[in-house]
Amino acid sequence: MLTNPVFLSVLVMVALCLLKLNVLLSLIVAALAGGVLAGMSLTDTMGALIGGMGGNSSTALSYILLGALAASLHKTGIAIVLTRKIVQLVRGKAVVMLLIIAGVASLSQNAIPVHIAFIPILVPPLLAVMNKLSIDRRAVAAALTFGLKAPYVALPVGYGWIFHGIISDQMAENGLAVEQGQIWHVLWIAGAAMAAGLLVAIFVTYRAPRDYQLTAEDEARPSPADADSAPLTALTRRHWVALAGALSALAVQVSPLGSLHIGALVGLAIMLLGGAIQWQDIDEMIHSGIGMMGFIAFVMLVAAGYGAVIRETGAVEPLVESARVLLGGSRFMGATVMILIGLFITMGLGTSFGTIPIIAAIYVPMALSLGFSTPATILLIGVAGALGDAGSPASDSTLGPTAGLNVDGQHDHIWDTCVPTFLHYNIPLMLAGIIGAMIL
Repeated sequence: MLTNPVFLSVLVMVALCLLKLNVLLSLIVAALAGGVLAGMSLTDTMGALIGGMGGNSSTALSYILLGALAASLHKTGIAIVLTRKIVQLVRGKAVVMLLIIAGVASLSQNAIPVHIAFIPILVPPLLAVMNKLSIDRRAVAAALTFGLKAPYVALPVGYGWIFHGIISDQMAENGLAVEQGQIWHVLWIAGAAMAAGLLVAIFVTYRAPRDYQLTAEDEARPSPADADSAPLTALTRRHWVALAGALSALAVQVSPLGSLHIGALVGLAIMLLGGAIQWQDIDEMIHSGIGMMGFIAFVMLVAAGYGAVIRETGAVEPLVESARVLLGGSRFMGATVMILIGLFITMGLGTSFGTIPIIAAIYVPMALSLGFSTPATILLIGVAGALGDAGSPASDSTLGPTAGLNVDGQHDHIWDTCVPTFLHYNIPLMLAGIIGAMIL
């Protein structure tokens, strides 16, 4: 097992990621290493890598179009209006603010799929209010990461549609056909585990006040009480058109068309025709979309190619058999090992989406050999893919919150974002994955 090309390839990939080599390069080098160790030539390995990249072409296009939609919403200034309304809705209550932040972050993955683009606009203006309310920013990081992760794990809308589609496609690629609509019937368990983690973070772990240094800018801002009595900022026609575009994108996706690509295009068209964005701004929106989501899109393409190389080596079956013998056929040990492998890989890669093509090539045959049901296999793959993303220093689910909370230099990326989110989300996910797989 320790000399298996697939096992060694995964070790190479994770080691390179932990050594801070770019994820794209780490995937390519690991794929080449796996192919060569399996006796394939460099040319054949690269051919398999490139040929397999098409498996995630639909996902990559979705990312680019959603990035353009996010940039367009940013351009309309609707997030600034939302920030002001949040300040007035809080009414001096820390818990209310935390729950609103978690709710807004959740909308960014499904209803208005802008991903992390809202954080630099929404969070920094709220820091002054957080400081005056003595809100522990670790709780804010937990709220943001919950919203950036739980909705796409559990709900088949927006980025959730992409995530569930990748799971469905990659399971089919590896010999277990599953309808995409079946995925959420199982992964709600993972979403519930994360919701429990959020409540513990807000109401137990980080409930106590935590003082931060007030800057001159903070002192100049109105107090939360003053904000309560200020008039609400009115939404302009441009803002309403932007909302209509975002909701139309959602409506198209959940309609019989079921296309995220068409939905994003419809949303962009409505904002363009309604005047929320101008014709001369289209190039800027596309460039911003590529800048925001292009790298992740390419990671997805290369990850699919990596999965193709893994399958091409023919070393998956021997690895699965070795693991089955080593585990003694125990489903409990099998579930535990698979979950830990997912944590190991995703912590290195920093992306749930990019992890699925890699682990599905190993998990599907292993789960079948251990006698896991199809729902249990879905749960194992979904949870293992989601694991680590919340606590990985390289994940946008942690980098995004830190970028917003550390503008005044009072929030540490590792100890104030990664450690809290790892404890409150990855531990519940691991328990849910192992126990759920044994029951389903």
